[in-house]
Amino acid sequence: MVTLENIWTYFGDQLIHQDISLCLERGEILGLVGASGSGKTTLLREIIGLEIPSRGKLSVLGEDVAQICAIDCLQRRNHTGVLFQGGALFSALNVFDNIAFPLRELVVDDEALVGQMVCMKLAMVGLNAHDAMLMPAELSGGMIKRAALARALILEPELLLLDEPTSGLDPIASEDFVTLLRQLHRQLNFTVMMITHDLHILKDLCTKVAVLADHRLIAFDTLDKVLTTEHPFIREFFHNHRAQRIFNTLETAHG
Repeated sequence: MVTLENIWTYFGDQLIHQDISLCLERGEILGLVGASGSGKTTLLREIIGLEIPSRGKLSVLGEDVAQICAIDCLQRRNHTGVLFQGGALFSALNVFDNIAFPLRELVVDDEALVGQMVCMKLAMVGLNAHDAMLMPAELSGGMIKRAALARALILEPELLLLDEPTSGLDPIASEDFVTLLRQLHRQLNFTVMMITHDLHILKDLCTKVAVLADHRLIAFDTLDKVLTTEHPFIREFFHNHRAQRIFNTLETAHG
């Protein structure tokens, strides 16, 4: 679904990525971890097509991003759903119109069809017809995430890109959102690449974990194997007391 081969990224003279390679298979859920400024969001923007790597080859949905024309690039984006950090709902539109926005951008002029598709996605994420008429300012944090997820799924994408999907949520809302995402993944079998620092997501949901540090991809494997990697960032992030408590609690619960 996504292949990065020897990706280098510069902003002017500033090095962001150095020689990054990874392959995300269909149906996998990848958690992307790294310190602030390590280039996680830039990598997501390159996969979406909003940024271009300085060197290397990037393929998304089987197509070399550098070789496709603008029309093909737009078509590829229609097969990719994005949930931005904070939801990024349009504040002047209600929930229904936020979710319908990608359909209307594609000039789907059958409003009955738009309504059916929006209602279907609302039900999928646990929202109802009353919620559809609310404005973003009237929503709780969890409802914003659910509405944003419905919008990301409205075109039934093969690839879903998430930026800190549980940030700003309380523990209960965060757990509910993770459960929802797991259920939808089982139903729809999309592929997921997400930026996250949520240890519960990394342990409970992700099939693979990728770690960025020192401009490089220092680890890319299952969580158990990533934990064995010798690097200062991995020790600080995955082997501190809080992380060990969470991992031990989860292992006890699953056991």
